[in-house]
Amino acid sequence: MAKYGGGFGGGMGNMQNLIKQAQQMQQQMQKAQEELAETEVTGSAGGGLVEITMTCKKEVVAVSIKPEAVDTDDLEMLEDLIVAAFNDASTQADEETKAKMGPLAGGMGGMF
Repeated sequence: MAKYGGGFGGGMGNMQNLIKQAQQMQQQMQKAQEELAETEVTGSAGGGLVEITMTCKKEVVAVSIKPEAVDTDDLEMLEDLIVAAFNDASTQADEETKAKMGPLAGGMGGMF
């Protein structure tokens, strides 16, 4: 009979290494999440008539509306510009999150 190297994946040493790697990955993910909470992106619409700045956690921190965007006879256009600016900022936040978290999520081999 063949002798096996002992247990799952070659013994307790490998299991300890896996646990250590998982802990390091968790710390890296936590750091990335903290950085994303502080990272701000700005979305705009109407050639910059409306701008919305938000964190990558999608908390709006600023809204800028240029006076020429305000037409009391056409508030619907302004509302549409605000929605478009928000969606632009949201897309940028998603891309930033994917760029920071993507490599970390893939590094655990699908564990998370």
